Amino acid sequence: MTQYFVYGRDRAGAGELKGQLTEEHWAFMDRYAEELVARGPTLTEDREESTGSLHIVDLPDDEALKTFAYDEPYYVGGAFDTVELYRFHNLTGRTMWEFTTAVEGLGRYLVLTKDGPRPLTSDHLIVYGDLLDGDTHVGRAALVEAPDAAAAAGLVQAENAEVHPWEFGGRR
Repeated sequence: MTQYFVYGRDRAGAGELKGQLTEEHWAFMDRYAEELVARGPTLTEDREESTGSLHIVDLPDDEALKTFAYDEPYYVGGAFDTVELYRFHNLTGRTMWEFTTAVEGLGRYLVLTKDGPRPLTSDHLIVYGDLLDGDTHVGRAALVEAPDAAAAAGLVQAENAEVHPWEFGGRR
């Protein structure tokens, strides 16, 4: 099995469509419950609207990855502008559900950076790893908890980070 990072970025105005497809999306994801490492929506700064849908999933091969990414209801329904697919080398070795050091009042963020791999340790790293295109390192992704976006980027020691508010996904 190989872990993959799948990030669908919403097209403009897709909020209502995603709302209509949420139950279908969750039912699709239920089929992958045992394989999911992390999941959840990225959000606007005020955390009121979705900007994307993130999944890190353990799958047997690239063909299974394509099925996961392109049969997914948000994708099929046209909610995404783009979908990014990478192999993911999980440096924390855990799932988001195994994160046990949450601090009340801190926000959660997805931090993407093109920086090279560097070892990080922090009680605020939820899931962290390298993004790979084939065998080529193309960046890092971190799910973190921090007081704000700047602190999230600082936690990952990323100079040119792309930071998105994020929250744990799935059924409530």
